[in-house]
Amino acid sequence: MKEKQQHLTLEGIKKFQDELEFLTQVKMEEIKEKLQEARAQGDLSENAEYDAAREEQAIVYERIQELQFILKNAVVIESDETSDIINIGSTVTYKNDESTEKETFKIVGSAEANPFDNKISNESPIAQALLGKRQGESVNVSTPKGIITVSIIEVQ
Repeated sequence: MKEKQQHLTLEGIKKFQDELEFLTQVKMEEIKEKLQEARAQGDLSENAEYDAAREEQAIVYERIQELQFILKNAVVIESDETSDIINIGSTVTYKNDESTEKETFKIVGSAEANPFDNKISNESPIAQALLGKRQGESVNVSTPKGIITVSIIEVQ
C-alpha cells in the first residue's frame, strides 16, 4: 500500500483503534475456534464450515491490515472552532442557491467519511470547493449533474 496520510479526528482514531482491538482480540479468536471445530469434523476438502471460516478469516485479516495502515499514517485533525475558514475538521452548513434546504456536514479525511453520519471526505468535490472559504461566501461546485452554486451559512 502506498504511504498516504490519513486525516482523522481524535474520535475517528479512537473508533478505528476500538475496531482493530475487537477484530484482533475477539473476532480472530472466534474464527480460530470455528476453524478448530471444522477441522475436528475430518475431511476438509468438502467441509463448508471450514471454507466459510477461512473466507471470514481472510476478510477480517484484510480489514486488520487496512486499519493498521490507516492508524500508522494517521494525521490528527485539530479542529479550530474559533476559525471562520473552512478546513478539514470544520462543520459546515450551506444552502444550494437553487433551493431553500440547508445541509450540514463535517469535513473529515477519506478513511473517516460516512455520508450517513454527515461526514464527507476532504477529497469530495463539495469539500474541495469549500476548503479555504468563509461563512457568507458563495462557491461553484462541480457535480455529476453539473455546476451548482452554494452559499456558506455557518462554519464551526
